[in-house]
Amino acid sequence: MQHRLELPSGFRWGVSTAAYQIEGAVDEDGRGPSVWDVFAARPGAVRDGHTGAVACDHYHRHAEDVALMQGLGLDGYRFSIAWPRIRPTGAGPANPAGLDFYDRLVDALLAAGITPVPTLFHWDLPQALEDGGGWLNRDTAYRFAEYTALVADRLGDRVPAWITLNEPFVHMVYGYAMGIHAPGRALMLDALPAAHHQLLGHGLAAAVLRERGLEVMIANNLTPVRPATDDPADLAAATAYDALHNRLFTDPILLGRYPDLSAYGVGPDLGGSVQDGDLKLIAGPGLDGLGVNYYNPTRIAAPTDPGLPFAEAPIEGVPRTAFGWPVVPDGLRELLTGLRDRYGTALPPITITENGCSVADEPAADGTVSDPDRIAYLAGHLDALAAAVAEGVDVRGYYTWSLLDNFEWAEGFSQRFGLVHVDFETQKRTPKASYGWYRDLIAAHRARRAG
Repeated sequence: MQHRLELPSGFRWGVSTAAYQIEGAVDEDGRGPSVWDVFAARPGAVRDGHTGAVACDHYHRHAEDVALMQGLGLDGYRFSIAWPRIRPTGAGPANPAGLDFYDRLVDALLAAGITPVPTLFHWDLPQALEDGGGWLNRDTAYRFAEYTALVADRLGDRVPAWITLNEPFVHMVYGYAMGIHAPGRALMLDALPAAHHQLLGHGLAAAVLRERGLEVMIANNLTPVRPATDDPADLAAATAYDALHNRLFTDPILLGRYPDLSAYGVGPDLGGSVQDGDLKLIAGPGLDGLGVNYYNPTRIAAPTDPGLPFAEAPIEGVPRTAFGWPVVPDGLRELLTGLRDRYGTALPPITITENGCSVADEPAADGTVSDPDRIAYLAGHLDALAAAVAEGVDVRGYYTWSLLDNFEWAEGFSQRFGLVHVDFETQKRTPKASYGWYRDLIAAHRARRAG
């Protein structure tokens, strides 16, 4: 059924990964420690004491992984660059060996006919910058721009489009507000400066990239927000949550202003974080594309905790992934059409930069890995994406999460998202049934559009 997807002829197919989740080699070739190295070493911080010290050993096995991507027939590969490999302390000159690694990776991708799509920050802040306040410190945004220049000057001749930040909302909430991700701070609403400073970093980095003639994107984790009931208290809570999750990191870039955060007791200056000229810099000339990471909708009710203006309510009556996340494919169509309705002409072309699911899959006796639940998940979400395109939403590409089973942050190696199974003891890669399904889907779509 999926070969009948109606998508534009130039639609781009890809996969996504992140540096700390796959690279390993955390102590090699001059790489400095990141907040995730320090956090994962904290007893009890990560399930089963796992760390990304080795992960998928992609640092040494990237040629094998590029071959797997080439086997899929991909148009693009979205990966992240480890800031601590480029600037081990977050400041100072570039580490040549770090740049050399990404130079080799980019060349290997291009030789395989795959466009590199790098993300500059996917949560692995150099620990030295965190020691100085991390994203709570305005100075970190300027260090980010300097790091961007170093990488763009090395790779920009072969890499046309860049993603500045990945999921700044998740990094702020899990890392600075709740403390369940690195750097492990539990500041609740006092974490809001980390929102503004990440956005300021985006604006500064975007200017660096545009000076070099490069395209700029940001990848936000977005969710359609559904009130638990039509009670006014639930409706108000849903509005408050939508402002925090969806609008806080999108409105400033697309509209040049922060959303109404009065439900959190915060004014438009985010508690004094916003300085003159910041919002103009953040908005800049806009985006060349918006990356959307979608996993599930969010159901919101009136607050039960006096510290927050909302409470999350369960979504009942739907399947769940191995992670326990609700599977609601039509939420992607709902999200995409909602973005179009909200932002209108200010909305740039969209790329789905992450979408996928965790499945408890393991090799059978014959060595194969069957994952029908993942195939069903991807098929349903691609149908929803195609429906949004049919309704007029400009979606240019789809990058599934993820190529490889990997280090899943605070869950360690307990959750498997990959099209390719990884034995973390031997590093053996085994393409799953979903790998073959995705490969065939891409080939069928390409052949149909060519015909």
